[in-house]
Amino acid sequence: MAEASGSDSSNRCEENGREGSSPKSLLPGTTISRVKLLDTMVDTFLQKLIAAGSYQRFTDCYKRFYQLQPEMTQRIYDKFITQLQTSIWEEISEIKQEGNLEAILNSLDKIVEEGRDRKEPAWRPSGIPEADLRSTMAPYLLQQRDALQRRVQKQEAENRQLADAVLAGRRQVEELQLQIQARQQAWQALHGEQRELAAVLREPE
Repeated sequence: MAEASGSDSSNRCEENGREGSSPKSLLPGTTISRVKLLDTMVDTFLQKLIAAGSYQRFTDCYKRFYQLQPEMTQRIYDKFITQLQTSIWEEISEIKQEGNLEAILNSLDKIVEEGRDRKEPAWRPSGIPEADLRSTMAPYLLQQRDALQRRVQKQEAENRQLADAVLAGRRQVEELQLQIQARQQAWQALHGEQRELAAVLREPE
């Protein structure tokens, strides 16, 4: 009975495991996604865990209860193994969702695939830290310098537009002042003429 129970638990573990063959069964040159590899590792862990906690060992721990209730012991063990597998897979699923692991692992697979098609050799340190730092930082610094130059040019263009607008506003103010002065002078001249006319009209005949 113990061997049959251990076999049934192992079969359940394989059913609860994710699809995908074991890395040992892959053909040479065949790649496996990191997501499937993670699922396979968890599945293998569960199989080893069940093998370590076999029904025989379980009954050895509860020998007296097993002697009194062998069928009940079998049901308790089966339920315990099922719940253990479910709990572990639920924990793994939560970790995947919280850490966005599937997207990250798939992104790593994509990077590896793109790297295989790259013909130029990958970057390797030269052994001279200063040279490596320059070769790594120089493109970034040049890119930042170009971005800053573009930003400065844009700001200078905006400043020129503002300066032109200010000058135009000053010219308008000066023109308005001149118009006001001209109207004021014209009004003063008119007012003087009116007073002279009034004085002439008041003179006795």
